[in-house]
Amino acid sequence: MKPSIEALPTISTRAIAEGADWSIRDVVCRAGPQDRPYEERHSRVSIAAVVAGSFHYRGENGNALLYPGSLLLGNQGTCFECGHQHGTGDRCIAFHFAPALFAEISASAAGSHRFRFTAAMVPAMPELLPTLVEIEALTEGARAMAGEALAIRLAERVGETMSGVRASGAKPSPGDERRISAVLRYIEQHADGAVDLDRLAAMAAMSKYHFLRVFRRTTGLTPYKFLLGARMRRAAVKLRTSRLPVSQIAYDAGFGDLSTFNNRFRDLFGSSPSRFRAARA
Repeated sequence: MKPSIEALPTISTRAIAEGADWSIRDVVCRAGPQDRPYEERHSRVSIAAVVAGSFHYRGENGNALLYPGSLLLGNQGTCFECGHQHGTGDRCIAFHFAPALFAEISASAAGSHRFRFTAAMVPAMPELLPTLVEIEALTEGARAMAGEALAIRLAERVGETMSGVRASGAKPSPGDERRISAVLRYIEQHADGAVDLDRLAAMAAMSKYHFLRVFRRTTGLTPYKFLLGARMRRAAVKLRTSRLPVSQIAYDAGFGDLSTFNNRFRDLFGSSPSRFRAARA
């Protein structure tokens, strides 16, 4: 029986975000030249962004040296080995997809629901850099809806890159606009509570992947970014018009963590919530 990643003494994993048909894990390996490579198996379709270190990867599609900025690729059910002949340790952010979800993404992004990886890796490419930055930033404070949207976008970009197919830029139909409008109103009304992708997609009577594509095409944003914007606007208005404590404003707006709220507020408005309040006219 081949050991799972979790059973290997040199590897530790941390769940970042997950759903029924996808997951994101922070995988840290401490193996070095003295450690014998283990044969492992991709239990789902896998795309792993290397963020630190380097290692040799051997799988069904050949051998490759993986390094920061590159992407490890694995088809479901295939076996592989990773070795560290030239140095110790690495860190990857690993995305795993259930076959049905990956097939739906591939049908649009790669032109076929039967798409399979034909290479062991995708090299570091300038056009993938913005997505890779989002991936690494996600580990600092992931939210499930943001994680799922990013996982799907990564799979889409890899499929486009490997197949030469670009996702359709067709305009949304009147019916799609009507459904997305209803979702936007729902998010606005429930921005201070738990909003998840499954519910939003069900409201629009679409699969999650199709919903994300149509939502982005219609609004220019992901659902999570729209939700985050709605929460930030409400918080900023409260800061300017009330004397409520910053912590209460953050929680009332839908943020469960004060430090996350402070960081995101600073990124968006260029100052801390307290300074923003003090600067009001």
